Formats: sequence, C-alpha cells, structure tokens
Amino acid sequence: MSDVSADVVIVGGAAIGSSVAYHLMAEPGFRGSVVVIEKDPTYRLSASALSAASIRQQFSSPVNIRISLHGIAFLRRIAEHLAVDDDAPQIGLKEGGYLYLASEAGADTLRRLNAMQRAEGADIALLEKDALATRFPWLHLDDIACGNFGRSGEGWFDGWGLLRAFARKAKALGVTTITGEVASYELMQNRIQAVLLKDGRRIPCGHVVNAAGSNGARLAATAGVIIPVMPKKRYVFTFTCKGDVPDCPLLIDTSGVYCRPEGHRTAQGQMFICGASPPADADPDWDEADKGVADVDWSFFEETVWPALAARVPAFEEIRTGTAWAGPYDMNMLDANAIVGPAHAVPNLLLANGFSGHGLQQSPAIGRGLAEWIAHGRYTTLDLGDLGHGRIVQGRPLLEANVI
Repeated sequence: MSDVSADVVIVGGAAIGSSVAYHLMAEPGFRGSVVVIEKDPTYRLSASALSAASIRQQFSSPVNIRISLHGIAFLRRIAEHLAVDDDAPQIGLKEGGYLYLASEAGADTLRRLNAMQRAEGADIALLEKDALATRFPWLHLDDIACGNFGRSGEGWFDGWGLLRAFARKAKALGVTTITGEVASYELMQNRIQAVLLKDGRRIPCGHVVNAAGSNGARLAATAGVIIPVMPKKRYVFTFTCKGDVPDCPLLIDTSGVYCRPEGHRTAQGQMFICGASPPADADPDWDEADKGVADVDWSFFEETVWPALAARVPAFEEIRTGTAWAGPYDMNMLDANAIVGPAHAVPNLLLANGFSGHGLQQSPAIGRGLAEWIAHGRYTTLDLGDLGHGRIVQGRPLLEANVI
C-alpha cells in the first residue's frame, strides 16, 4: 500500500510522459498534483533515448503536419520554455531538412503531398530532377523524377537532451517522480480508481495518462481498453564516409532507407546514422530482455541498408562501419499513427500510445494537448481529435503514408 495519491498519474516518464507532466504544471487552468511513475529512470532502453531524434513536417496527414509545426516552434524556443532558473537546456537543433525522393511511379503522390504540406504552412520545396542535381550533386538520380525538401523546420536534435529537459522542468514545477513498475489499473464503474504497482503500492488518482511505451497496450488492457500497438525492434547503424557529401539532409531513398549526418566532420570523415523499416513479414518484435547493442542484426545493414545507400550516393560505396544499437518502436498496427486522448468507455484514462516512430518529435504538442484535455475537458490550442481512440474502436484507420 502507499499513502501517495495524485490528481493525475502519468505512467511512463520518457519524452511523452515528461512533456505531459511539464505542460500540466505550466497550464494556467490546472491546480492539481501530478505523479510520474517510471520503471527505469536511466531510460536505457527507452525509445526516446534510442531513436534517430528527428523532426519533420513531411507527413501525409494534416494533423501530423500541424503537430510537427507546433513541435519545431517549441524546440526553437526550448531555452525559454524549459530553463530551470538560469540554466537553459541545449539540444543542438539542426534544421538540415528532410529530402524525400520519388521515382516516376511515386512522383504524382509526392507532388500532391507537397501541395498539402505547403497549404498547412510547412516550408517544403518541390524539386524536379534538374533542381535536385544542382542542389545535391552527390546524388545518383537516373531513376528519380523529383524530391520534396524541407528548407526550414525539419532536421534533428539531441533526443536525450529533450527528454531530460522536460523531466527536469517538470520536477522544478512540483511534479513527483516515483520509481516503480505499474502492474495494472484498478477499474470501478468505467473509471480508473488507482494505479497498482508490482511491488504492491496503490496510488489513487483522478486521471491516468498511459505513456508506457512498449508496455502501453498491456496496461491499457487491464482497464478493458484494447489498442493495436505492438513493440517492434528498430536498428540504428553508424558509418563514416571520407567522400564529400556536403549539406546532406536527412535523406529518404525510394527504397525506404534513410540516413543523415551526425556530428562534425573529422579527419576520419563524416559520420552518418542510417536505418530502415523491415518488410512487414520480417519485422522483429521488441523484447524487454533485449540489450540494445547486443541484439543488432548486422545482416540487415549489409543486405538492405548499405546497398540502397551506396546506389543512391556513390560516395557511400566506401565507408567504415561504426557502432549500432537496437531500440523499441511502438507500432500502431491499424494505421501507423498515434492513439491520443481519452479511452473509449474509460474517460479518465488518457492514451498516448502507438507513435510509430514519431513520439519524440510529437512530444511537445501531445504534452500540451493532453494537459489541455485534463484541465479543460477539450483541446484549446491544437485539435488532436483525429488521433482519438474512437477510430480504433470503429476500425476507421487514419492512414499515414510517410512512415520511416
């Protein structure tokens, strides 16, 4: 048993959970208490700490574009938002852009998405083949018709730094953090009464936010809420290239393989990180017993990732491989979009699950939106209703085409 109680309990203290905690304490309409429960405060195997830590507006769903426009505005002003006393966080935001390439077969879709993205306010340039050759002369373009390039508002940053900044600011504002693992929710008359920990502690609460990452679906099920989220395994590989690839954005090849530069160029060359989503019939599950580096399948790099990159960027034909790691990727198997907001039939359970690789970049908007919902019973800044649980219950997918 425990003598701790809270108006809001947040299960999971990584980027999403800590963002909700911070935004709640910063929300003028909220006067309650907040407890964050995190089973591993080192976040050693957290998706937030192990991801490629990037942000883009090049989505096929308007709600995702709006979420990321909010996110980049937040990251640009992170010192203002998340400073504690005079200590401002540094996340090394680099607006290097995304570059999506399309063959003739995919050109019409890319052009249509570009028009929609620009209509939403994203700074995305449509580059035809000649313009691509001028802007990125190191690309092999024989099979390419056009590309979408984020001139601003897209790039990468220190994901670990953002996680820690949210958590630190939340604590400074009065959030209590408990180390422990949640076993289940205690449900009575379609409302969660308490959160039950594996060590026997019971924490009564008014609202619960399920931001438990790879455990999110299992925990939701203890309240009778079924969400189609599966923890998948993703690899991030590093390599060094001595060849010249100047001003390289985050490149998404027509094969789905991606890469981007990491850090500064050294005498050994420029370091890059890279990866890809495996085909659905060979997509490995994430297991909490996985040990990150020890569970990397290097054959995926040798047989899938590197050949695609070397074909697209001739300078990548000669590289030196570096380290690699595996991490969790919480995939919404219905439509590859997040499930956000009150659970159907359990209104005081707020879901923040199934981000399908987009959680870190979406954490500012999701945190603010859920804080608004708890404080006011509605979204007041950015309507996240398209991502609600209702579409899951109804089997009505909001399909996202641009999944990396």
